[in-house]
Amino acid sequence: MQSGVVQVPVFVYPSPITFYLEDQSTHKQVLTLYNPYDFPIRFRVLCTAPNKYTVVDPEGSIRPKFCIDIVVRHSAISPANCNVTDKFRIYLQNHTTKQSIGKQDVAATLLPGKQSGPVLDHEVFQRLPPRLDLSAAGSLQQPFDARDYRQGRVQTPNYVVVVAAIVCILALLLPTQGDEDTRFPTYLHLTSHLKLVFAYVLGLVTMVILRPS
Repeated sequence: MQSGVVQVPVFVYPSPITFYLEDQSTHKQVLTLYNPYDFPIRFRVLCTAPNKYTVVDPEGSIRPKFCIDIVVRHSAISPANCNVTDKFRIYLQNHTTKQSIGKQDVAATLLPGKQSGPVLDHEVFQRLPPRLDLSAAGSLQQPFDARDYRQGRVQTPNYVVVVAAIVCILALLLPTQGDEDTRFPTYLHLTSHLKLVFAYVLGLVTMVILRPS
């Protein structure tokens, strides 16, 4: 650990990653790297066997409260590489000074079936060559709620809550009983008590919709 540099946890999903020899759909995996902090971070991905993998954008930066997908493709699919566990090491760096502020290892194994393989005893991490312009990394970033990290994905909006809010708004726009509004039939004239209920529900769903990330 560098003197005076605060180390922070690295949030990455999934860990480990597994490739299957006879399943082509697993030969490309996606690692999602999260930045739950209030400051931007830089990241760098190293590997113990860089000749066996292609990594899109192994270096880049992530804005505060955003996440980024790192595409990892196994480029050495063969029976000889089965049951061998390689490792990726993800370094986080201070965006300004580029000093290391955290690291996390992610195991990667190619399996012929469902059998697990041994971990290599001697690990030498090497730098991965960039495959694309690093500036493109920003276009892959997405905002996320840190509470969704353990689910491995960003939650989609709660459409039921949004629909409930719209219904409440429409109800509040209807005339109140006793109003001389002939544009609506009598059964659409709501009581004051019922409108208070809709207003209360609208306040609750608004808090849910506008809750901070």
